[in-house]
Parts: sequence; C-alpha cells; structure tokens
Amino acid sequence: MARKPVTWYIATLADGIIELSRHAGTPVNLAANVGQVVDHPQPCTNLWFDERPFSYFRMVKRVGEALEDTGIWPITWPVRLWIVEPLGEAGNWGQRHYPYRLLSHRIRVLEETDAHRALGAAGRDVLDVVQQQIPEQAVRWAADWDADPEGMRQRQWNWAQCGGRACGSGRWAESVALTTSHAHRESAAQTWIEHLARRAVDQALEDTNASMYAYSYAYGRATGHAVSAQHQDRLDPYVLDALRGTGLDSSTADAA
Repeated sequence: MARKPVTWYIATLADGIIELSRHAGTPVNLAANVGQVVDHPQPCTNLWFDERPFSYFRMVKRVGEALEDTGIWPITWPVRLWIVEPLGEAGNWGQRHYPYRLLSHRIRVLEETDAHRALGAAGRDVLDVVQQQIPEQAVRWAADWDADPEGMRQRQWNWAQCGGRACGSGRWAESVALTTSHAHRESAAQTWIEHLARRAVDQALEDTNASMYAYSYAYGRATGHAVSAQHQDRLDPYVLDALRGTGLDSSTADAA
C-alpha cells in the first residue's frame, strides 16, 4: 500500500516573508512565489550547520509544530501558513529528536493554507476564546482579584494544589495539557496560544488600574481557558474544568 504523501509547512508573518531570512538581510517572500521553485539565497556549506542566522529552509510535517523556531518575535497574530515541497538534498539535525522537521536548500511553494491549523486541531475555537472571550473576562478576573486579594489568593492556592470530585487540581491539569500537546505534536501551538492569551489580557487591562497581582491572576485564567479550547475534544471535563478554573469565579465560589 502506497504511503500518503508528506505535507510540509512553513509559517510566516502576514507579509509572507520568512522571518529568519528577514533577520539575515536576505528576505524570502513565499507569498510572491506560490507555484515557484525558490533557492536559498545563502545556503550553508556544511549540512546542516547554522553558519549564519538563515542557513537553510526549515519546515515541519506536524502542523501543530509549524510555529516553532520561526524567528517571529514578539509572538503575534495573524500569521500565514504555507505548504511547501522540499527539493534536492534534505535532512535534519537527527531523527531521534527532530523526526518531524526537515531542512533543505530548495523548496517549491505549493499553496497557502488556513493559518489557524498551526494552533492545533481546534485552532478556530482557540482563536474565538482568545479574540472574543478573554478580552471581556479579563476585566472581571482582574476586578475579582483586586476586590479581595487575600480571599482570591487562598482560592487560587486551593485550585492549584487541591483537586476534588468535580475537577482535578490546576497544576495537575496543566501538566496533563502539556503532555497532551507533546503527544499530539502541538507543543509549539500551545506556546503560541498561551502568549496570545496573555497578550489579550494586556490589551483588555491596558486602560484599567488593575494591580500587578490581578494581571498575574488574569494571565493564568486566560491561558487555562485558551489551552482548554485547544484540547476540548481530547480531555474529559475533570481536566478541562480544572484548566478553566471552575470554582475560582467569585459568583461560583459565593454560591458554594
């Protein structure tokens, strides 16, 4: 039985330029070369050594890892995701640690694909949480903290350390999420998701007088909500509710 062809991905910023190539002063624009063969402008002589910041094209076959090692900083959204075909000699730094990565000096840019896929199988839902839900909730989370810092500190400690019948402990749930991301080759996706969630909090609280501790609390709640969206079809409610911080909201806690 013939193997399914491997699909390779490269992520760029919105202008389509590979960020590492921009840093090296030899910008390669994938958006301007769809359907074309692109040769590396300054390929490394020794395969596959970093002789300069941009020595080869880097691509991955696990779309959830496409945002790893891109050179894009600060982490932002939107990005663009490209399907490419490696041509000529290709390799990587070792199959044991990098089985999903490939390096080459020549590629063909096949097409652009939906960028949300780089945030995992549930990328659309993750973006909805980050862009629509967190901005509104962040203000409430920060207000809850500043209204009762000592009470919230105790409540947060209980959430982090103590599980129960309804949901597990927060720290345990976070470790489960990390392991799940690794198992599904979405570690880079989770890293970006968490950064995007924290940035959404920063934007939501920019014009408020929220304290430093309120910011920190809102960051934790936001990343938990976003990562729970990433794994909503993989983890059961016992883990997902812990990630979301069920019971931490003042109304829920007061009712309890």
